[in-house]
Amino acid sequence: MTDTGRAAESVWDYPRPPAVRAAAGRLVEVWFGGRLVASTRSALRVLETSHPPVYYLPPGDVATELLIPAEGVSFCEWKGRARYWDLAVGPRRAGQAAWSYPQPLPAYRELRDLLAFYPGRVDRCTVDGEVVRAQDGDFYGGWITDEITGPYKGGPGTSGW
Repeated sequence: MTDTGRAAESVWDYPRPPAVRAAAGRLVEVWFGGRLVASTRSALRVLETSHPPVYYLPPGDVATELLIPAEGVSFCEWKGRARYWDLAVGPRRAGQAAWSYPQPLPAYRELRDLLAFYPGRVDRCTVDGEVVRAQDGDFYGGWITDEITGPYKGGPGTSGW
């Protein structure tokens, strides 16, 4: 058990291909530029071997007026083609702070148009009030909380995992 009362989860017990799971009513929040830009108890978590969970938030619980379509796309062999979003609050702008799957592959259709945020590109992400630590690396968007144990993919020397 962790200090939060939750059982520890090893990322090495997560499946491949990734699994989509409800976040069990946890309060998931994203802050940027002094503003709460997302708050939900309806997030989904994507769990994949060697990666901390990624939280996907319904657009109705995100201040989408602060999102600006960004350059670039990527392709996940499991989920499909992702598009990216910049986040702008007043004069502050975070490039490619979020991503979504407008037309995910069929096995991941429940992620359609949900938004995932990189915790390292915003001021703060929290899960039930606990401040999230960002997964190492510039590509992965995992959210590390006290109950998540690694080692995690993304840091130096892990690209071959």
